[in-house]
Amino acid sequence: MIKSMTGFGISSQDLGNVKYTVELKSLNSKFLELSIKLPRTFAEKEFELRNECSRLIDRGKVNLSFTIEQNEVKNTAASIDVVLLQHYLQQLKEVSSKVNEPASNLLQLAVGLPDVVKYTEEKASEDEWKTVKQVFNKAVEAFQQFRSDEGNMLENDLKLRINNILENLSKVAIEEPARIVTIKERLNNFLAEAIGRENIDQNRFEQELIYYIDKLDITEEKIRLKTHCDYFLETLKSADANGKKLGFIAQEIGREVNTLGSKANNAIIQKLVVGMKEELEKIKEQLLNVL
Repeated sequence: MIKSMTGFGISSQDLGNVKYTVELKSLNSKFLELSIKLPRTFAEKEFELRNECSRLIDRGKVNLSFTIEQNEVKNTAASIDVVLLQHYLQQLKEVSSKVNEPASNLLQLAVGLPDVVKYTEEKASEDEWKTVKQVFNKAVEAFQQFRSDEGNMLENDLKLRINNILENLSKVAIEEPARIVTIKERLNNFLAEAIGRENIDQNRFEQELIYYIDKLDITEEKIRLKTHCDYFLETLKSADANGKKLGFIAQEIGREVNTLGSKANNAIIQKLVVGMKEELEKIKEQLLNVL
């Protein structure tokens, strides 16, 4: 069972005075690219969340956001460092006196200087974090379900494409016997026109024909292509994340299809090979989004 790297999950919990919401979004990526947006009260939990996401999500370009909605506005207490403020004011007065500038609005300027006004940031309690963690877990559950549902659609499409390749391969097997006869007749007619039929050494002709046809033999390519396609379908059923593995198998399928086309020497088989290549390109596009 494959999963898509595209995912979405959201969960909320309203406690009356506060509402917590966790949202997860992901797109395809070769690695895990995680962006986390946390309220300051939970900033110290970022490392824990990153570890959890690495364990649960595996791959993808992921955006994780936490929001807190307070029904009652909390006034965050602010404190003024009076000693530092006086120090700044004294320095500003001395400077203004030396440069002969008016000493108006010095207090306003001093208040805006570093570390004069300090805000006390509240830290979340362990009970609050447990609540948020539960919301996070539910969001991840919804996110994974989304990935699984998308994966089911991808799996069905990939199976269809592989079966289309196998169907074309079976048609190649039907055309192959006539292909050998056609090659033999074409070479025989070419020699007859070039040197005359009576001048053809049939024994030598048969020897050369066997060598030539052996070079164009596609038996191994057909067997390997069938094996790779079967392995692809088998890997689709695995419980593990196999996007990369399926990509490697698709590359092997492509090699066999290309070799089959180069050896075909037959218009009908070439057409079937083109159809295989079209299906394989669609498979590769879909695999970019498989976990």
